[in-house]
Amino acid sequence: MCGIVGAVTQSNVVPFLLQGLKRLEYRGYDSSGIAVIDSGNEFARTRRVGRVAELEEALLRDSLAGNTGIAHTRWATHGAVTEKNAHPHICWNKVAVVCNGIIENFEELKQSQLKAGFDFTSDTDTEVVVHQIYLFLEQGDELVEAVRKTALLLKGAYAMAVASVDHPNRLVAARNGPPLLVGSNDGKGFIASDVSALVAVTRHYYVLENGDVADICQEGINIYRADGKRVERQLRESNMSSDFVSLGDHRHYMQKEIFEQAGAVADTLEGRISSDRLLEHSFGPKARTVFDRTKAVQVIACGTSYHAGLVAKYWYEHVGIECNVEIASEFRYRKHVVHPDTLVVTISQSGETADTLAALEHACKLGFNHSLTICNSPESSLVRASDLVLMMHAGPEIGVASTKAFTTQLVALMLLGIALWRRCADYDEAYEAKIIGQLRSLPAKIEQALGLDEQIREIATLFADKQHALFLGRGAQYPIALEGALKLKEISYIHAEAYPAGELKHGPLALVDGAMPVVAVAPNNELLEKLKSNIQEVRARGGRMIVFADAESGFEQGNGTSVIHVAPVDDSISPIIYTIPLQLLAYHVAIIKGTDVDKPRNLAKSVTVE
Repeated sequence: MCGIVGAVTQSNVVPFLLQGLKRLEYRGYDSSGIAVIDSGNEFARTRRVGRVAELEEALLRDSLAGNTGIAHTRWATHGAVTEKNAHPHICWNKVAVVCNGIIENFEELKQSQLKAGFDFTSDTDTEVVVHQIYLFLEQGDELVEAVRKTALLLKGAYAMAVASVDHPNRLVAARNGPPLLVGSNDGKGFIASDVSALVAVTRHYYVLENGDVADICQEGINIYRADGKRVERQLRESNMSSDFVSLGDHRHYMQKEIFEQAGAVADTLEGRISSDRLLEHSFGPKARTVFDRTKAVQVIACGTSYHAGLVAKYWYEHVGIECNVEIASEFRYRKHVVHPDTLVVTISQSGETADTLAALEHACKLGFNHSLTICNSPESSLVRASDLVLMMHAGPEIGVASTKAFTTQLVALMLLGIALWRRCADYDEAYEAKIIGQLRSLPAKIEQALGLDEQIREIATLFADKQHALFLGRGAQYPIALEGALKLKEISYIHAEAYPAGELKHGPLALVDGAMPVVAVAPNNELLEKLKSNIQEVRARGGRMIVFADAESGFEQGNGTSVIHVAPVDDSISPIIYTIPLQLLAYHVAIIKGTDVDKPRNLAKSVTVE
């Protein structure tokens, strides 16, 4: 959510700033802007509502150039999506700021600044930041000190980059919540919200901690704590490819990422299983001690990651592991019964989800003794805050609607479940071998499911004029139905809801008619006959059924029912496999609807504020 890029070099920084913004587009935004200190030692600024491509066109006309500059992609919170609210914000052509996050006490600061004679040109909370920095500079503070003192006044979560015409060869960065990285290379200094924006110019960077203020110039980087004392942070090196955003032969990133899932799952499994055993040492040297003490699991996550946790609950409790799953934004705001031997498991693709980070911090304060995160970003805040880490190895995921992150989360959760199950009284080594065999078969079975793409493209035409849809599943397929509904609503803007199929007659059946397609997930398991009865309830009321069914389940086409036959799969891994056709369905419906598949309206890839 939002993105910051900054650079101070000996050449024109605009191409880097623009490329950095493009690499941060996946985070979600609705406007963008760039400001540089030009040859006349004044700020030159270009801002646009909409995509970075529109900013790029404007920059060609404006001929912006300068050796020091900052740039931003904004996701609106305070103030509408307008050019005046886009960042960077500039105070009296002396100081410029870009800022991610929310300043909770901005109204108080604004009233004080109005009395001091400041004019406000936007409706944002960020403008109080640039005014406050200017005020401290006018009182005689040096730039780093002005930023540090401003940060101490701010309440909320924020990350900022600051430029000043009185210091044309410097940038200052500050962090309290959203991620912020600083790097240097051969006399050049850089700032970015994400390592993806840095790798084209440097692989070496520092991750700012909460309260840090960084002074970035051509000579190097100095980092200070909130109290003003100099501090050393670990210099990190990224192995991310600088061409990771390439679409290849695919039309959209979401499509590319759907079709990368077989390889992503294989990467998640690599080095963690043998022919028939889980390799427990792959969880790290402290894992065995933690697992030995674990009596229950508390999963905390948001969105798609929450759905992955719900699937894990079915898996874990099937083998006797107590498991609770809660949405992170709810976990923080209610009382809990704390069992210290509960392992807190957080799940996040980005590792920067603000609610999940805050929920983990809250859990630690409550007295939960151990934590493990399942994450896709090794440089993220959640990884650094957790006792144990299980990386998903999904590779970069650019599309806002998560696909390969979800399937690799499920694989990681199953691996964790096996490790914990080994401590249970009814552990069965032969059954572990069977599950490992099923996991090893996943890449090939995912490829089979991807082979349904053309059939699903044809089925998607049924949704061309639809505004609503229901999704049904039973058992561990209910969270998969939830995920299918989420994908459809995210990228096609069709209102979609998911229910346990047995709940139909308790309300949702009242909505069923010929105008509302009903999607069912029907693997061949002990709940199949129950699900068939639920589907008959829909057909009896004129509903249009789309059934993703095991090829051996006996479902036939006709009478208002469209059937996509999925190759037979063991029930243990069926949630992972049945996810694939639902992703493809959402993708093709979105294509038909003509929406922005990779960047759906109002959504952000990385939600770094509450």
